Order: sequence, then C-alpha cells, then structure tokens
Amino acid sequence: MSLFDSATQAPADPILGLSSQFKKDTRENKVNLGVGVFVDAHGVTPVLPSVLNVEKQLADASASKSYLPMTGSPAYASATQNLCFGQSLASQLDGRIVTAQTPGGTGALRVAGDFLKRTTGTLPVWLSNPTWANHKGIFTTAGHTLKEYAYFDSATNAVDRDAFFADLQTIPAGDVAVIHACCHNPTGADLSADDWKQVAAIASDKGWLPLLDFAYQGFGENIDADAVGVRTLAEAGLPVIVCQSFSKNFGLYQDRIGALHIVCASTEEATRVKSQVELCIRTNYSNPPAHGGAIVTAILNDPTLTSQWDQEVAGMRDRIKTTRADFVSALQQAGVSRDFSFLMDQKGMFSFTGITVEQVTRLREEFAIYMVNSGRINVAGITPSNLTQVAGAIKTVIG
Repeated sequence: MSLFDSATQAPADPILGLSSQFKKDTRENKVNLGVGVFVDAHGVTPVLPSVLNVEKQLADASASKSYLPMTGSPAYASATQNLCFGQSLASQLDGRIVTAQTPGGTGALRVAGDFLKRTTGTLPVWLSNPTWANHKGIFTTAGHTLKEYAYFDSATNAVDRDAFFADLQTIPAGDVAVIHACCHNPTGADLSADDWKQVAAIASDKGWLPLLDFAYQGFGENIDADAVGVRTLAEAGLPVIVCQSFSKNFGLYQDRIGALHIVCASTEEATRVKSQVELCIRTNYSNPPAHGGAIVTAILNDPTLTSQWDQEVAGMRDRIKTTRADFVSALQQAGVSRDFSFLMDQKGMFSFTGITVEQVTRLREEFAIYMVNSGRINVAGITPSNLTQVAGAIKTVIG
C-alpha cells in the first residue's frame, strides 16, 4: 500500500490538457486554436529580435548566478512601473507602488491572492462571467470565495455594459473585483476609456478593491492605450493591484516573467505592504528567476531597443487584426449562415465564437480543429495555410 493511494486523478486543464491532446493527434491537417500563445503566419511562436539581441549581450556579460532579492531587481521594478503606469504617473506615485518580480502573470495573481489572504483574511473575489479559467483555481487555492459579475452579452458579442455596471454597484466595500485590463480573455470584448472612468467612480464610491489582470499590453490598440484602465484607476487615487505578464508582448512564455504592482496610500503603507508581500514570496518560491526580468529591463531601459520592441509588438498586433478580417471574409465566402463580423470589433488574441460544445467536439473529432469547449479561439492560430480549412469546417458544422 502506498501513502499516495488516496490521490485521485485530477481533471485535465481545459487549455493545457487540450494542447496535450493536440500533440497526440497524428492527423497532418490538425489546427490548434486553443493554445494561448501568439504564432506568426507560418504557425511559429517567434523569439523577438530585440529579445535575441539582449540575450546575446546578457550571455557575454553574465558574471553571477546569485539570488535576486525576494521582490526582484529594483531596476526591473522601475522599468515595469513606467511601462504599466506611464513615466509621469509612476513618478507621481514614487515610493507608493510595491512591485514584485514574479514567475509570470500567474505568479503575480497567486502572490496577490496570498497577500490578500494574509492581510485581510478570506475575501469574496468577483470574477467576470466569463473569465480566464485559471482565475478560479488561483483565488480559491489562495483561500478566497468566488462571486461573479456580468460582463459579456452573447446576443451582441460585446460587453453588456448595463449589466456590468449594475453588478459593480452591488459589490460590497472590502471585496475584490478582478477586471481584465485589456484584450479580455476569453471574449476579446474590452472596456472603453469612458467605461474605465465609470469603473473608477463606482470603486471609489462603493469601496471595493480593483485587481487588474494585465496580460496583453500592446495587443489591443497600443502600449499606452491598453493601459488606460490601470492609469485611470491609479490617477483617481484608488488602491489598486495590477498583475502584469510579459509572456505575450515579449514572447517570454517559457521564461515565466511577470510583475505584481500594489498601489498604496502612502510610502509608510507601502513599506508595510512590501514586508507582507515578501513573506508570501518567501514561503512560495523565495526569489524570482532572473533571466526574463533581465531581458525586459534591458529592453525597457534602452530607448533604441524599446522602439524596436514596440514595433515588434505592433507587428504581432497587426497580424492578429488582419487575421480577424481575413477570417470573417473566409467564413462569408464559405457561406456560413451566421454573421461573424463581430470578430473584427474584438481585441487581442482571443474571441468567443458562439460555437457550442457539441460543435466544438465535431470540429475536433471530424476535422482535427482544436478549440476549448467554450468556443473560445486563439485568432493567431489561424494562418494563411489553414484559413480556408477552418472556415470550411465551421460551415459544415454550423451551416
């Protein structure tokens, strides 16, 4: 008898499990629209030239593999604060932002959940309906309870603003609302600049804490426009938590690099908050990995490299926008009965298609086209070589 006999088989992750299933599929024409990584027109997840440039420099300059501080490199904190909040606002908030270099955006979310549990106890954490599947596991594992606020209207394929703002008004003081800063995952339906002003007004009036998941900066409109939510809330003088990821916009998926930013009311409060964040980190992973953070810091602290990187992000963004338009056109040419033009209004890598679970199953089993059961697709997974195939299969399945 083993001590682990009581371990039951855990269900497969809805996204990573799908990728595993895709890899086992031996059909040559298989298409993966489920995985959450950017791919170029050739189906490759590229290493950005700016990143390659810096990696060569870092390899030549490497002199030590000693530990970083628990919250990471101070230079990284400064660079990522400027990117997230903008240099002017970051300067105004100097000493009031606690930043931790984390293992990806997921690491930032988990440290945030642990910090809230440690400092305030179990909290109701409000998530959008729908949201990224891992949000639920992260915050329940950190010890919090979950609630939902309305977000997406499947009839209009856009944000249900009336229901969204009505639900925000019901969130009690002291609760936490997790809001996607841009490129909402899984719907691609985003809030406008005016919407964010209303979010700030409601949060200020009701006293709940905004926690922004900021995983796709630059994939919506541009680097600064995508930060409007973060900056609007911070400019309003609100306490706010931001969980930032550099997996997508720097292409550093396997390097696991992100940032947790907590905007505090004073420098004295920030000192206390940092001490609690450090305790959470110490009992989790002790210190962050250095490599990804060093890349991000080097690029953001060099104006020439920053400009190059910004152009590379624009290239990825433009590829996604072009693919959206091409996909809608291909579906129309295939004679699909449903109007998919809403895909061109959505932003970022993901979109809700409205394809049912039964139709998703048929696409996978009959046509080797993989997407998550919710009907969410990664638009970047559509390439010139599979565009007609995907559109034709959808026509067959939904009419």
